Amino acid sequence: MTVLDRPALLPDIFARWFASRGWAPRTHQLELLAKAHAGRSVLLIAPTGGGKTLAGFLPSLVELSGHHLSPHTGTEQPRRKLFSTGRELHREGGLHTLYISPLKALAVDIARNLEAPVAEMQLPIRIETRTGDTPVSRRFC
Repeated sequence: MTVLDRPALLPDIFARWFASRGWAPRTHQLELLAKAHAGRSVLLIAPTGGGKTLAGFLPSLVELSGHHLSPHTGTEQPRRKLFSTGRELHREGGLHTLYISPLKALAVDIARNLEAPVAEMQLPIRIETRTGDTPVSRRFC
């Protein structure tokens, strides 16, 4: 697959969102999406303002959006049921992506940067943060 083929991995709702902002997905964002579709691990190094946050979370956003495209045909596939497991817990709709930040302010910035595309595309995704200041009643839900 070449870089020119990678936009086929980006569902229309995401392509329209980029276009509505006057943007086009960057090569490293599409590359990361392609690697995630292939089940590969990636280390992304890009300059400040290079779109790292969106690149890093784009595979999760696409999977959770329900607009998953087949990497082979480019056609939309039905949304798979997503399950959370751990400590004998198995439930639908649980934790999907965990980002651990060394700084509280960075975690807040990341969440804020993801809330805009999630809200603007009306994706069925909830973004939450947990810190040492989070009340105990919210830490484990």
